[in-house]
Amino acid sequence: MYLRQGNYREALMSGAEITRPPVYRITVVQLVLLVLLCLGLAVYDKVFAYSVLSGGLIAIVPQGYFALLAFRWRGARSAAAIARSSYLGEVGKFMLSVAGFAVVFAAVRPVDGLAVFIGYLVMLPVQFVGSWLLLTRDQQS
Repeated sequence: MYLRQGNYREALMSGAEITRPPVYRITVVQLVLLVLLCLGLAVYDKVFAYSVLSGGLIAIVPQGYFALLAFRWRGARSAAAIARSSYLGEVGKFMLSVAGFAVVFAAVRPVDGLAVFIGYLVMLPVQFVGSWLLLTRDQQS
C-alpha cells in the first residue's frame, strides 16, 4: 500500500508492532548523574569538576548521536536501513569521541587530563547498565 503511493520511507518505518526502546532515558540519566557528580566535586576542586564534566560529555554526546541514528528505523522491512544507520552511528560516535577529546585537550585551560578520562570512564558503566536494564525490561514485557 505505502509503496504504491510512493512513500518508501513511511513503508520502511511502518515496521509496526516493534516499539522503539526509550534509549533517550539512558542519556537523561547519564546527564543527571554527571551534573550531580560535578556539582559535588566543584565544592572541592573546580578544575577537577569541569574536567570530569568534559569527559562525561565526551561519552554522553556520541552515545546519544548513535542512539538517534540506530533507533530511528524499526521492523523487519527496514533491516538494511537499520544496519546502515547503526554503522553510520558507530562511525559518527567514534569520530565525535575523538573530536571531543581533541577539543577538550586543545581548548580547555586549565584541564586535569586524568579527570577527563575519569569522567569518560564513569559514564560508560551507566550506559551499559542502562542498556541492559532496557533489554531485560523489554523481554519481561
